[in-house]
Amino acid sequence: MTTPVSGNRLDPAQRTAARIAGFLYLFTMATATFAEFYARGGQIVSGDAAATARRIAASERLFRLGTVSNLITFAFVVILVVALYTILKPINRNVALLAAFWRLAECTILTVATFNDFAALAFLGNADYLRKLDPQQLPAFLYLLLRVQGAGYLIGLFFFGLGSTAFAWLWFKSRYIPRALAAWGIFASLLVAIVVLAIMVFPGLAVVVTPFYFAPIFIFEVTLGFWLLFKGIADPTVA
Repeated sequence: MTTPVSGNRLDPAQRTAARIAGFLYLFTMATATFAEFYARGGQIVSGDAAATARRIAASERLFRLGTVSNLITFAFVVILVVALYTILKPINRNVALLAAFWRLAECTILTVATFNDFAALAFLGNADYLRKLDPQQLPAFLYLLLRVQGAGYLIGLFFFGLGSTAFAWLWFKSRYIPRALAAWGIFASLLVAIVVLAIMVFPGLAVVVTPFYFAPIFIFEVTLGFWLLFKGIADPTVA
């Protein structure tokens, strides 16, 4: 005999949302990885404003592609959040709302921070307004804007960690996916939030822990993405 864990059977909207969420986990992971570890991140030289400016100027189109890829990521994460809320609100509507708002705060902060990419690009080229500035200072202005963008990214990651933790807890309670995977998601998400706060207090840690603290959440989101896309979610029942 089986007994529903949550008191509710799955409905078709939840099953559809699970497939959508699985695809979006994989899609947004791909676009974010391309943007941050190849297109944008590959052009930024830590502590060297002049080298960073030269690299961006030499690969401006690639840098712009990275920025656009980030914006696409943020837009589709909003859809992902809606899908996750649809799946998990029967477990605990208040926690699902909290998780959704934290993830939407993440998207808002990261989108606003992306303005700094376009502001930095304004210091490249031969526009008339640039001739009024000291050419030696332009790389420093560009680099400063990218550092501000990086600070905004850290703030966004903190809210990502909170929202992802709340959603992972709901996955754990729901039994829609293997509980071991959900527990790993709780650990990986909390790790992001905690490490980001530590970097804010001790900036030197970034050199030591980046990108390693991303590995657990990368494993979780990719695994969950494939699971939801190909296996879907199980009825919340126990023997």
